[in-house]
Amino acid sequence: MAAMDMQESFYARMGSPREFSRLFAHVPGAHFFVKDAQSRLMAASPALLERLGLREEAELVGTCDRDYFPEEIADQFVRDDRQVMTSGEPLINRVEIGYNEQRVMDWYVTTKLPVHDGEGRVMGIVGTTQSYEGKRRALMPFSSVSKAVEHLRENLDRRVDATELAQVAGMSARQLTRKFQEAFEMTPHEFALKTRIQAASEALARTDAPIITVALDFGFCDQSAFTVQFRKHMGLTPREFRAKYRSG
Repeated sequence: MAAMDMQESFYARMGSPREFSRLFAHVPGAHFFVKDAQSRLMAASPALLERLGLREEAELVGTCDRDYFPEEIADQFVRDDRQVMTSGEPLINRVEIGYNEQRVMDWYVTTKLPVHDGEGRVMGIVGTTQSYEGKRRALMPFSSVSKAVEHLRENLDRRVDATELAQVAGMSARQLTRKFQEAFEMTPHEFALKTRIQAASEALARTDAPIITVALDFGFCDQSAFTVQFRKHMGLTPREFRAKYRSG
């Protein structure tokens, strides 16, 4: 039997993604999921169930992203699903918002691949998601943008422009933008803004600081500008987010 025929026969006999789900239960910081053609969740690793606040997989099957995330964020997940299923091409290392184990919004790196039926038609997607911090620890020491990323995360209280970042990274602004696009599919400015928004969301959830104080602490000129950007990225105003997601 030819090697590829042998592989196809093996996968056909396996018949279920459960083995992969169990595998990802033992990979720290990485979660596994499967969706059908309607973007309904069909399977997930135990760690992802816990992250979504579920006790067993039966509670997950047939649900959708809107059951767990604000509408705007959930709709972006589904648009990515549709892109993968329509094009048949994988989506690799997309940085996006999700919940961490404390049910606070955090940044995650997601990969999605199409799943095909026996006739070769796309019938859904399979994917993994990993915390940005875990992904950073694994990959960033080898990345040419690591210094720029660390500089952004160490200066969340102000806006850092492209010239400053390029100097820190030791390259031109154009080179830095290209490297960020390759690594995160976003510009340095977009990455910086998302990082500040995520940090501000933690402050809203964990402290009683006035919203204007949180806005200024994370480099926004006033509460109005902060509210516009926060709602754009999180799907809620800062006040709504605090009421819904704050700890304790």
